[in-house]
Amino acid sequence: MSGQAFQHALEVEGLSKLYGSVAALDDVSLDIRAGEFLTLLGPSGSGKTTLLMAIAGFVEPSAGTLRLDGQPILHLPPERRNFGMVFQGYALFPHLSVAKNVAFPLEVRGRDRPSVEAEVKRALDLVQLGALADRLPRQLSGGQQQRVALARALVFNPHLLLLDEPLSALDRKLRVEVQLELKNLHRQVGRTFIYVTHDQDEALSMSDRIAIMRHGRIVQHGSPQELYDRPRTRFVADFLGRSNFLRARVDATSGDELALSCGPARLVQTAAQKRGAVVVGDEILLALRPENIRVREAGASDLANQVTARVRNWSYLGTEFHLVLDAGAIGDFAVTVPASRNAAPPEIGGDITIGWDAGSATIVEDDGAPAPALAQAA
Repeated sequence: MSGQAFQHALEVEGLSKLYGSVAALDDVSLDIRAGEFLTLLGPSGSGKTTLLMAIAGFVEPSAGTLRLDGQPILHLPPERRNFGMVFQGYALFPHLSVAKNVAFPLEVRGRDRPSVEAEVKRALDLVQLGALADRLPRQLSGGQQQRVALARALVFNPHLLLLDEPLSALDRKLRVEVQLELKNLHRQVGRTFIYVTHDQDEALSMSDRIAIMRHGRIVQHGSPQELYDRPRTRFVADFLGRSNFLRARVDATSGDELALSCGPARLVQTAAQKRGAVVVGDEILLALRPENIRVREAGASDLANQVTARVRNWSYLGTEFHLVLDAGAIGDFAVTVPASRNAAPPEIGGDITIGWDAGSATIVEDDGAPAPALAQAA
């Protein structure tokens, strides 16, 4: 169940799906590399599940094509695409044992009994459920049922494994544990995984690449670090993690640095990430992660940008404090501060100085994404 022989690449080209006048998918193109763990991430209604179902063969696209290892597959029914599928609700047969559930895909393919038994044992050992082969699904925990679903999806050596929000029914602690197990399983079996979720933490922790979807389109794709550190648009910066957004005017340019006005504040920002030229007079939008802001003593000069703000609220989360600050005409800030550096929380109503480096913020396209409520952002 592992090795290069089971790695397959999928090309999605110009895929669209119309329901009346509504485009659930709008000209989606994406190359999914052999053996990678690709996550389709987006809010409800973004098209990610529709795209997965089109890949699986359960949704017929209105336009576009799919190619597996260069060969067209859009004309093939789901059962002939040889893709494994793991659903949100597990879809286990309640009256069949764990072993019988896992054996089902092999039996419908007409495999002989000795080979079925050998493959089922191998699949259950892979997900560490060999000792529970005779139990019924109702006798298992949610995490164990999820592993049975994974074993059943892998047992027939599928070309690709498609996973539709498979961890959403698990509690938070168990979800984190299964995330690690699933990533380890991906490394073991060496297959191409396509994973759908709206949970940004899942996407960041497991993926080789993430494709972020909005309104039926892929708005940006890349490695988790690339998307988090250098989002292209306000939507991506807001959806993948938390961000503060600052509107500023370009007052001057000097090499790779911009001098900006943001309300009464004068800021310095590197222009390295901006696509296209930036000229004096331009209005730009900055995305600044809460963890990239540092609390400083007034007058400290080790950071390029400094702002004085009033503490509106704070919350303690064990390892860190989340601060909500009011910087007047500059705007509001959400700031994350490691608790280890601050033995006591700041005083509500008190003023503090915050700062950040010239390269800590990112210039993003203002794509009309709604601004998040600061209480949620913090």
